[in-house]
Amino acid sequence: MALHKLLVDDFEENSYLLLAIHCTIEDYRLAYLLNKHLKINLKRNSKDLDFEYIVSSYSIFEWDDINQDITWSLVSNICKKEEESLTSSGSLFNASQKITRTHNLIPELKKVNYLLKIDTDGRFINGKLILNKIQEIPQVVAAYTVDVFELKSKDNLIFN
Repeated sequence: MALHKLLVDDFEENSYLLLAIHCTIEDYRLAYLLNKHLKINLKRNSKDLDFEYIVSSYSIFEWDDINQDITWSLVSNICKKEEESLTSSGSLFNASQKITRTHNLIPELKKVNYLLKIDTDGRFINGKLILNKIQEIPQVVAAYTVDVFELKSKDNLIFN
């Protein structure tokens, strides 16, 4: 009797486009510029993305394009949080210092400031045209597509 093995990874399909954006402007300014250049309508969610038991939180802007059945999500990849540093108990003075720790939504992309996830649900979308329009924004230093299958922490991109 032959043994048949079913691999679940074979059925995993890439139903979204992920773009990495390098820029140093604030999240709301980038959302405004993307709305203007791409003719979309990103709006800030009332709740941020919280990971690792509220160790880090990331701002997220979303827009559901009902006509084309596409969901656009702009999320910050970097979270800087100020924390108390540990001091030794044998010191003469009780001095507490604060240090700033940097957390990333996608640790493999540490240098990326923002991620634009376009959930197409299997529909065709012209990614090159969108990428070219983003690269035309003067405040954007670099933008490129990310191969989702190479990411180890792609589960962090599940927002709903």
